[in-house]
Amino acid sequence: MESIVVGVGDMKANARPDRRLVTYALGSCIAVAVYDSSALVAGMLHFMLPESRLDPSKAERNPYMYADTGVPRLLEAVYRLGARKERLLVRLAGGASMMKQASHFEIGRRNYTAVRKILWREGLLVHGEDVGGNQSRTVWLDQETGRFWWRDAERNEREIGVQQRGAVPCR
Repeated sequence: MESIVVGVGDMKANARPDRRLVTYALGSCIAVAVYDSSALVAGMLHFMLPESRLDPSKAERNPYMYADTGVPRLLEAVYRLGARKERLLVRLAGGASMMKQASHFEIGRRNYTAVRKILWREGLLVHGEDVGGNQSRTVWLDQETGRFWWRDAERNEREIGVQQRGAVPCR
């Protein structure tokens, strides 16, 4: 299966089921993976920071760096490819605290809070997540099956499954 790599501050949407979307080395960044099993459309965003107002000129050059500008563009892209909001599965990964000592910046936690608020405003539930902690993750979404996986630095792998009853509670 061919991989489509989603870089840091990047987004990809795809309608070919023989592909998988993958992003590497999620620390405090967050990957937002969306999937419509009927249309076989998938998308993934790897954003770095919660709010574009931190640097509007940079956000204009690369809106995928920020949750508030990247998530809406991800959703627009998958809807253009035939995904429907009511069928969309949403999963999240990343948002780790990569500093050994507590940091007042808490970028991972702020990223997570921002993306949850944006998805809530869009009327979308989070169906599975692996966020927080202090480890880097690599994640991939198999577009044929809709299965979403992560791998840590020690090469442990685990599927981020879909909750059966809707939204995953905020941590």
